[in-house]
Amino acid sequence: MTMMADYKKKCVSADEAVKAIRSGDWVEFAWGASFAGLLADAIDRRKEELENVNFRGGVILKPLPFIENDPNRDHFTWNSMHMSGYERKLAQKNMAFYLPIKYSELPRYIRENGQTDVVAIQVAPMDAHGYFNFGVTISHYAAAIDGARTVIVEVNEDMPKVHGGYEHNIHISKVDYIVEGGHSGLPVLPSATPSDIDKKIADHVLSEIHDGSCIQLGIGGMPNALGAMIADSDLKDLGIHTEMLVDGFVDMVEKGRVNGSRKNIDKGRMAYSFAAGSQKLYDFMNDNPAIAAYPVDYTNHPFMASKIDQLISINSCVEIDLSGQVCSESAGPYIISGAGGQLDFVEGAYNSKGGKTFICLPSTFTDKQGKTHSRIKGMITLGSIITDTRPGVQYVVTEYGKVNLKGKTSWQRAEALISIAHPDFRDELIAEAKELRIWTKK
Repeated sequence: MTMMADYKKKCVSADEAVKAIRSGDWVEFAWGASFAGLLADAIDRRKEELENVNFRGGVILKPLPFIENDPNRDHFTWNSMHMSGYERKLAQKNMAFYLPIKYSELPRYIRENGQTDVVAIQVAPMDAHGYFNFGVTISHYAAAIDGARTVIVEVNEDMPKVHGGYEHNIHISKVDYIVEGGHSGLPVLPSATPSDIDKKIADHVLSEIHDGSCIQLGIGGMPNALGAMIADSDLKDLGIHTEMLVDGFVDMVEKGRVNGSRKNIDKGRMAYSFAAGSQKLYDFMNDNPAIAAYPVDYTNHPFMASKIDQLISINSCVEIDLSGQVCSESAGPYIISGAGGQLDFVEGAYNSKGGKTFICLPSTFTDKQGKTHSRIKGMITLGSIITDTRPGVQYVVTEYGKVNLKGKTSWQRAEALISIAHPDFRDELIAEAKELRIWTKK
């Protein structure tokens, strides 16, 4: 049978394709900007026929109709491996649950410990060799496909075709059903507008970046500010090695800051595992030979990341205590986000020759009642999740400066962190440090 004959045989409607889902199944569905909208609607139409179906995904940027229309979870449950703002709202209503991950290990979790019955994902159109490109999301899709009973792909004519890497596509021989989605576009992730505080924090980090550095950025206002500052700087020969590709990297390339010429691996190429941003980003990615799309157990593995000289990792957090423990996932017991690859890059960048890792946070936040609180605390808030343990943290940065915690004693850590806390809270933090017996001054 020719490839086109095979294609036509497997091409069905969304409603026909999702008949493959059975009660009790686990379904790999969406990650980031990769979202199979026709399949989502078709699954919703099947809900009365099914029960105890678990869906898995993360960083969701569009509403999940089959979850929203089943608020009591009589039929479906959403399991998020990295909470977006949308998923966080679902979790607050008991309509979604978090699946804790160390992102570099996710493909292994799926292959060795997870159940995957059906994969229902979005892809780019088939090429002349019979391959469907994963486009904006490589991540763990190949691992999920390896163990699945049924593989359904929804073809999006607007999905960029990206260069690999490896495990960035699937051959038609491994696909069971094809749903043609036409030009369905991609969800846009708006760039967070940097605040003045974000810019001050970014400025502290910028001074630590040098020609030839390789950059990993997280998501949010501060990384956006840093990306803009790098683009407008006189830095040169920068590289990119990141889990998430965002608009800020495009700005760096267009301003001539990035060429990857000094990278030890993937020389001249920008390695990433998933992407989300504006149409500018998606256009930049399409058929761009400077892109290298990889599964996340390559981009994020600390051993791989540490091979890259001058790897600079920049991530944000919710709070940090005076011992250096970092919470980036919750406010007390209430989930905000996932761990993602933060710990991966904290480890990888520190072990890179000339590499540095930064945990960035505004010194304060204001609650719903208008009261201001310090994000640097004597002890971590009760119930908060520890994302980075105290020995792993290197630089901590607020708008008041940066400190390096590596090699510091408990009292030195307390002094350093209090020195970059908001001035209004320093006396209070000193008092807490004394109670905790980590303060040597009289």
